[in-house]
Amino acid sequence: MERVPVLKIGDILLVSIQLDMEDQTALQLQEDLADRIVATGCHGVIIDITALDIVDSFVGRMLSTIAAISKVLDAETVVVGMRPAVAITLVELGLSLNGIRTALNVERGMELIAASREETDDWAVDLDEADPGQAATST
Repeated sequence: MERVPVLKIGDILLVSIQLDMEDQTALQLQEDLADRIVATGCHGVIIDITALDIVDSFVGRMLSTIAAISKVLDAETVVVGMRPAVAITLVELGLSLNGIRTALNVERGMELIAASREETDDWAVDLDEADPGQAATST
C-alpha cells in the first residue's frame, strides 16, 4: 500500500496527494496526519490536490473528515490547487467541504493559516487582558 507523504514546513503540515486515493490509503492518511499533528503541535494542514484530475464523493468525504480531525486537534485545514473541473464536480456531488478553507496555491494557503493564527493569538491576548471583575458585574 502506498502512503501519502506528510511534510512539516514550520508550523504547517503539507500533504501533497499525487496518487489515486483508495480506501485504505485514505484511512492511513487520516491516521498518519492525526499522529503528526499531535507529535509536532502544528496548527495548520495544507492539502495540495493539484495532481488530482477528478474527484468522487469518497475523496470529498475524505477531505471533510481530515478537516474535522485536524480541527479537533487544533489545526486548520486549507485545500489548495483545486482545478475548476474538480470544484465543479464537488458542487455537483453536493459536497460543501464544511470546515475546509481553500486557496489557489500552497503560498496562499500558508498565508491563510498564518492570518488565522494571528487572529486567534490576538483573541487570546484580549482575553488575558480583560478585567475578570468586569465580566462578573455586567448584566
